[in-house]
Amino acid sequence: MLLPTKISRSFGFSLLKSRVFASPFRLPIARFHSRLLPSRQHDNVLESLQKKSCSHHDLVENRAEWFPRNASKNQLLMNCTEFDSQGNVRVICGDFKKMDLCKQNGLLPRDLRKLNTSINSIVPVILVREGSILVNLLHIRALIKADSVLLFDVFGSQHSYSQSQFIYELQGRLKQSASDFGFLPYEMMALETILISVVNNLESELQVLQNLVSDLLADFELDINQDRLRTLLMFSRRLSGFLKKTTLIRDVLDELLEQDQDLAGMYLTERLRTGKPRDHDKHDEIELLLETYYKQVDEIVQQTDNLVGNIRSTEEICNIMLDANRNSLMLLGLKLSAVTLGLGFGAIIAGIYGMNLPNGFEESSTAFYSTVGLIFSMAAIFSAVGILKIRSLKRIQMAFVNRPLSSFTVEPGKLRPPYL
Repeated sequence: MLLPTKISRSFGFSLLKSRVFASPFRLPIARFHSRLLPSRQHDNVLESLQKKSCSHHDLVENRAEWFPRNASKNQLLMNCTEFDSQGNVRVICGDFKKMDLCKQNGLLPRDLRKLNTSINSIVPVILVREGSILVNLLHIRALIKADSVLLFDVFGSQHSYSQSQFIYELQGRLKQSASDFGFLPYEMMALETILISVVNNLESELQVLQNLVSDLLADFELDINQDRLRTLLMFSRRLSGFLKKTTLIRDVLDELLEQDQDLAGMYLTERLRTGKPRDHDKHDEIELLLETYYKQVDEIVQQTDNLVGNIRSTEEICNIMLDANRNSLMLLGLKLSAVTLGLGFGAIIAGIYGMNLPNGFEESSTAFYSTVGLIFSMAAIFSAVGILKIRSLKRIQMAFVNRPLSSFTVEPGKLRPPYL
């Protein structure tokens, strides 16, 4: 494992001195701290830099505060809660060194890397190692052994309701496994508690999403507006993320069920008592246990998929209705254009008679009425022709010579239909 590189005192002092006497000196000092300190300590340093102007003497005097030596050590610790074989809490939020965890449990550093993730990580992991099982599902990061359980505290998870409820249920089921009524080994009871918590969280989240989406889809039957379309887009994105999360959990369980060696390696209590691994073909109990929760997760995936399908169908119907309204507006515009064209032809005739040139119609008593009738007739004729042409564009029929398309069949052995 790589260790953090140490900076010599003389080199750090010379580098610090050159940074201090640079002008302006606050920005280089902030950049220098950002390379050496973690994010939280970096924020504290920047805040203290902004409050007071620091000199070279102040930096040298307060170097222990500004450059803590245990900054790299915090990155090598993991905060865990440990349960013993009787279900009692042995350690609450204790700090464990990563190297000690690897040595005591026969793990590799890359195994702990899969557990040392943020609480928002949706990539599930179930790893079977010699003497332990590593689980990373939703809000749960756990290391299961034959006589103990290590629950890793992710930042923010210990304050959540799901995590608190899971700890309470885990403690109760582990005590039940230690009593005379326990019918499953210790590790299977812990694994089942984790799967129960995961399935309950998925079902609760699905129920909330299902109620919200159902109410929104019912509102779409009354009216389609911009706010509802925006809400539908938000729910669609949220459901897509939930579907991806549940699908990954189902795939992890499915992949584990396909590995006989991993299933046999999950009998930790038997291996601890006998000192021998279980045969690869004798894993009926753990297979039935995993298959039960696999079916439940698969059912959640199917329900989510149906809900996503309903949203997509609603989106398609909304798009069709909006397209129909848009087409109606376009047809209305075309009709108005046809009427405007007819009136334009009438205006041409009126413009011709409006010229101040002698034409012989001034003395006629019927010329005015004849001209007005001609203008209105030409305008009506051109408008009617335009509207009829527009109506002919709306008649789109999928038929060939007055026969519907569904009536044609392709005879066996022929490459083309008979009507081609």
